Amino acid sequence: MFAAAISKHKTHLRVSTFLRHYYCSSCRRPFSFTTLQGFRKIHLVNSVKSIPIGAFWIWPFFQILSYYVSSHRSIATQTSPSHDMHDRILNEILSELENSAISCEKICISKIDKLCSAGDLTTAARLLRSLREQRIFLGPRAYNILLQAAGEQDDTDILLHTFKDLLVFCNSMKSASCQILAKALVKESDDVFLLKFVREVSELIIPVSAITLNRIIFAFGEFRQVDKALIIFEEMKNLKCKPDLVTYNTILVILGRCGQVDDMLHKFAEMKEANIAPDTISYNTIINSLRKVGRLDLCSAFFKEMGERGVQPDLQTYTPLIDNFGRSGNIEEALRLFDEMKHRRIRPSIYVYRSLISNLNKMGKLKLATKFSNEMDACLPGLVGPKDFKRKNR
Repeated sequence: MFAAAISKHKTHLRVSTFLRHYYCSSCRRPFSFTTLQGFRKIHLVNSVKSIPIGAFWIWPFFQILSYYVSSHRSIATQTSPSHDMHDRILNEILSELENSAISCEKICISKIDKLCSAGDLTTAARLLRSLREQRIFLGPRAYNILLQAAGEQDDTDILLHTFKDLLVFCNSMKSASCQILAKALVKESDDVFLLKFVREVSELIIPVSAITLNRIIFAFGEFRQVDKALIIFEEMKNLKCKPDLVTYNTILVILGRCGQVDDMLHKFAEMKEANIAPDTISYNTIINSLRKVGRLDLCSAFFKEMGERGVQPDLQTYTPLIDNFGRSGNIEEALRLFDEMKHRRIRPSIYVYRSLISNLNKMGKLKLATKFSNEMDACLPGLVGPKDFKRKNR
């Protein structure tokens, strides 16, 4: 372990700007302080004690240092407000940390939020960097504030640098950050620019980079940016972080939602050729998407394939099949599937019962409809309902 000194001046706090990270030679991992208490100890005793509070990413130190220097070179050379503004704000933060009971993160986020609201993104980005140099590592919320502001001002340079910083220096990557990024890049028409960014993200931290790219693909899908999602998906095939089951499932959902069932089936076949075994989510996506375009024949074929591959169907597999067979007049097949579902001890939902009752009434099978209606009422407390779906979504 080694320690880096922080000078304390009584009249004016001036912070040195060299990179400070702990590095453990025995396990080859850097560490970072994440608490206000840790910072106060460093500042007040005029030296750094080697007591790691939170483990940083298990990653060779020279890679972090190389990324750190290169990723901020462009921001550091931008035309920005005077360095006095940055130093003043940083010294204010350090002073408040020493004298205030407010949490470290609240103080820092407040300053960053004010800078972003004033449109001074460059100073906000430099402030985040300087805080890291003081071993003050903020959570995703601080970075998201800057991401949001950079997206609103179409400042893609700060946007992408901030996103990569978030990926490297935070202990977690939230889907909200990927949503902000995707929304900001909706208007970006330069595919080369997007591909370059994807390659840079892929080289940061594996497997975290693969998880991040999957979330970015999903976020683009939420904004109906199918082309951008597919560009990232195809580029991943050339990277170390190859498409995995989550990647393919995400692409299947995006294509199915947009009604591009032929492309969806092509990706599904490609998935199996890549020796990635489809799971229940994969088949549910295929069956639901085909149901929407009225391809019941293919729905039945893929349902049969599920059984042959040993993939267990669930409620979301049976629900669209029972509903569509009932709507198409094949009530016998709908009832057979309903009985099969209960035989597998899959708890029915209130929606399945309502679908069966509605379709039976339309076909004039009133006696049978009444039977299922009474059965639904008797089982109501144990049926899957809206609360269960909301809990699952959370």
